[in-house]
Amino acid sequence: MKWDTATRYKSLLRINNDIVSASTRRDVFSAIAQSLGDIFRFDRLSINLFDEKTNSLSYFAAAEGISPTEISEDARPLAKGAIASAVIRSREPFILADLSTHTYWKSVKAMKDAGLNATMAFPLIVRDKVKGTLHLSYAEAPEHLEEMIEFLSEVSSHIAIAVDHMMTHTRLKHINAQLRRQKEFLTSQNKLNEGFDEFIYESQALADVVRQARMVASSDISVSIIGETGTGKGMIAHFIHQMSNRKDALFVKVNCPALNSALFESELFGHAKGSFTGAQANRVGRFEMADKGTIFLDEIGELDIGLQSKLLQVLQDRTIERVGESRPKSVDFRLLSATNKDLEQALRNNSFRSDLYYRLNAVTIKVPPLRERPEDIPLLMEKLAAKQSAEWNLSPPLFSASCRKSLLQYPWPGNVRELKNFVKRLIILRPGETINGNEIDTLLSGVRTSTSGRKPMTLQELERQHIISTLKDTGGVVGGAKGAATLLGVPRQTLQYRMRKYGISAGKLNGSGY
Repeated sequence: MKWDTATRYKSLLRINNDIVSASTRRDVFSAIAQSLGDIFRFDRLSINLFDEKTNSLSYFAAAEGISPTEISEDARPLAKGAIASAVIRSREPFILADLSTHTYWKSVKAMKDAGLNATMAFPLIVRDKVKGTLHLSYAEAPEHLEEMIEFLSEVSSHIAIAVDHMMTHTRLKHINAQLRRQKEFLTSQNKLNEGFDEFIYESQALADVVRQARMVASSDISVSIIGETGTGKGMIAHFIHQMSNRKDALFVKVNCPALNSALFESELFGHAKGSFTGAQANRVGRFEMADKGTIFLDEIGELDIGLQSKLLQVLQDRTIERVGESRPKSVDFRLLSATNKDLEQALRNNSFRSDLYYRLNAVTIKVPPLRERPEDIPLLMEKLAAKQSAEWNLSPPLFSASCRKSLLQYPWPGNVRELKNFVKRLIILRPGETINGNEIDTLLSGVRTSTSGRKPMTLQELERQHIISTLKDTGGVVGGAKGAATLLGVPRQTLQYRMRKYGISAGKLNGSGY
């Protein structure tokens, strides 16, 4: 081929036009391969991307032509790409007319073993930064090598711009997709009922908890939050996130009791379209959503031991693989967890893995039950009643002195969650009315037993009775704005799990003897 100025100009113009019309990385690479292949032959074409932060190489797209088996398509350290490394360091083309002279390089030996005998590589430079390398390899060294080198040096600058534009486009698409996922996640999730305006306390016990939360917030250390159900463990986790350097990213809650073995990996790690029956689109898992943010594993003690090893692997490696894909993806998250179970007892019972336990418990924060901080009860009642009444456009109930005294003596097995439920019930049933102490037993649906002279119920019995009472108030409705889950301040899946645990059926409430 005659490489005069006019021919070179026409060839460059054609390559540019072909590249501009491409809309994906694969299309850009295919356009480059087609355009170069029509001008002169090659037996292998590849484009490497250089990541300066990680000092690593990855392919812009799958290589064209002969593929040496020893050369991985996954991201790899720069040192493993000897030729690319030489080009990136020198910022100059690198030509090997005879590969047999450099087989001490592992990558060159792999090319030689695959039947390639010559190669040339060119830097891809944009705004004075090396973005990657362009490689053409041959079974037989081509003729007119010097003319090709001159032309390809010019071509590489155009290819560099195209590659850089496509990578910028890809990053913007990824950012937009991530923003869409965040919006979908935030709108689909039940918002935490405990906003920071409800983070109300007077007790020293809870003040100590808040102090601990502030102390650990600025670090990325794993925190385990323990306490009885309804004490506000989720609120403490959210508070830590809001006080941390990750506050601008997502706080992703995972309700562990709702996870089952069939959906575990899809829910946490995501899946690819078509990876199983019903997978009609790609799905982003909870860990990927939490990238650069915080993941909160709520009620981790309820997670089946068979699933704990899968979770542990992600916590150790900080990588995930979507179901149906084989390429690992790094994720950067802060880990928080909560449980109302005695995990040390679970360790002794072999129902909880010790390696997972120590991974979770770098720091432990214990949230005290409401009965151990009774001074918080009056303030909580007043604030919650005022806020909820305003939302429902109803008058708040008035609490007499005898009412306050009775409520301070009640054990509150459901803690703050039960108190909230009680206040909501009062607003609905007795708006604007004065509540006296002698009415408390009836209003609490007979749950109070500690001062009645009868044997006190266990916390599990009290929780079961409280769920039944709330279901009766809602006519057996579990979900929805007026359902039992909303009144109890828990996700619908959590309430359904506890109903199964206690053998409660919403359909059998009437006449069942509950």
